[in-house]
Amino acid sequence: MPHPLLVASDTPSLPIWLVNDKSWPAVAAQLPAQAQAFAASQGFEAKAGTHCFLPDPDGKILGVAFGLDGTDAKRGDPFLPGKLVSILPEGTYRFETDAADPALATLAWLLGAYSFDRYRKRSHKAVRLALPRGVDGDEVSRIAEAVATSRDLINTPTSDLGPDGIEEAARKIAEKHGAAFTSIVGDDLLTQNFPMIHAVGRASATPPRLIDFTWGKADAPRITLVGKGVAFDTGGLDIKPASSMLMMRKDMGGSAAALALADMIMGAKLPVRLRVLIPAVENAISANAFRPGDILHSRKGLTVEIGNTDAEGRLILADALALADEENPDLVVDFATLTGAARVALGPDLPPFYTHDDALAVDIAQQGEAVNDPVWRMPLWQPYHSQLDSKYADMNNTGGPMAGSVTAALFLSRFVAAAKAWVHFDIFAWNNTTRPGRPEGAEVQAARLMYALLKKRYAS
Repeated sequence: MPHPLLVASDTPSLPIWLVNDKSWPAVAAQLPAQAQAFAASQGFEAKAGTHCFLPDPDGKILGVAFGLDGTDAKRGDPFLPGKLVSILPEGTYRFETDAADPALATLAWLLGAYSFDRYRKRSHKAVRLALPRGVDGDEVSRIAEAVATSRDLINTPTSDLGPDGIEEAARKIAEKHGAAFTSIVGDDLLTQNFPMIHAVGRASATPPRLIDFTWGKADAPRITLVGKGVAFDTGGLDIKPASSMLMMRKDMGGSAAALALADMIMGAKLPVRLRVLIPAVENAISANAFRPGDILHSRKGLTVEIGNTDAEGRLILADALALADEENPDLVVDFATLTGAARVALGPDLPPFYTHDDALAVDIAQQGEAVNDPVWRMPLWQPYHSQLDSKYADMNNTGGPMAGSVTAALFLSRFVAAAKAWVHFDIFAWNNTTRPGRPEGAEVQAARLMYALLKKRYAS
């Protein structure tokens, strides 16, 4: 079903001229004299992100000129047209001149219209877009709606989205597409050999769980998604400072990204056998919280000394990855808000990713650029494995004071051996400021690029 802000291409609409300082003079020359004079009097220079409402002889809006960056209208930020949603008055519009990528411009329009209204109602303008020529309205709507649903999950505070809420959200998506759904909760995690998920989540009033659903034909290529579902992270007994806890509702952003990708895959009916694993916990503090210095057993059999209870995400992911690996899947993809070190290295907007597969890495980088979902490959630098050494266990859950994102990825890599390929995304899951197509607040990173990659590889 098309997005409510998309209408048929032939719907009566007002034109938007996408221009820059090079193309604007030629476009302006085709406009009525009154519109040309008005734009000139406003000093419109078609700089990136600027706009000018152009009047008709009756004083109504004839159309809108909007500035793009680059040396021509086919270069620059493909999401820049998403800024128009917040600028334009209610109505129906069309791109009179082509965007560099009409599908991405359309997606940016829909993503830019997103707002989180659960706790404070906002007035919304119906700023509709006539579907550009050649754009698949169902496809772009499917992607936008999957992203919006997962943004809602990340934005929701833990008071309304604990581990049980993550399970409920996953169940809804699974049932929407007819996937087979199970969940292992509380002490059942111990009897079914998920000791680290249990250890991290046992201090919470809401029991930890491993969410597991599958979809697709059993003989299709096996794709397994793993998402970190820490509903809130106090840091455990190695407690975070108050300022660091303010955004910890987003520590389940990895699970939200996995669910968004799963929604896209199943909605498009890609010919794969999909499995989604989400260890969902709250890293809380109580008398039975796991402690620094504890040694935990893992599903894989490796023992892990706890150097810091605030490095809990890798512990729950390790048990889930070990389960994923037991099926020898073609590809395992994990998403996690794992380290602050990743932000130090690359900032909030460019998540690092890790994989041993060079061909997969090239595909990921290319698709990230193609769909404006950028990521950057970081090395699984083998000499840094020594930073995870423990005197008492097979490994420690923390490395040294440097290369924190790398050592976290190396930790996870020890739990994936049989899968044909594995990739780890260390995401931020948040926009610190509003940008076109990316409102301030929750963000779903790396899911769109992986959907594009899987579609490229497997869609018939």
